[in-house]
Amino acid sequence: MSLAMTKDEREAFLADTHVAVVSVADGARAPLVVPVWYAYEPGGDLRFVTGGASRKARLIRKAGRVSLCVQTETPPYRYVSIEGPATITVPDYERDIRPTAIRYLGPQMGETYLRATAAEHAAAVLVTVTPARWLTVDYGKWAA
Repeated sequence: MSLAMTKDEREAFLADTHVAVVSVADGARAPLVVPVWYAYEPGGDLRFVTGGASRKARLIRKAGRVSLCVQTETPPYRYVSIEGPATITVPDYERDIRPTAIRYLGPQMGETYLRATAAEHAAAVLVTVTPARWLTVDYGKWAA
């Protein structure tokens, strides 16, 4: 029995609220691996915002591609890993920054977070990842 998710299952899973762990090459060093809040709509690209002068943004500009892994923290464990080209552009506050903060923190805490980090968001960049390769596992299928 295959534990791989179908296309619809993996896209629905990725569209749920999870934290992604992004990995990007760093030359002779080990890859940079950090958690990010992200947005994804089935059939589309994965997007996340980060500091424009951050090490993460610098490495993504250089490498031009990233890997991300999104997983559950409780059984039955599931994960979706994607790899693909990444582009960096200017984020739209109302499309990319505000909805993501509210998605992860809720309306009240999200708005508080946005006020507290307004200066950081002024210098933020939007990273858009086009999924080129997928790897998925749903251990719930094993128990079924």
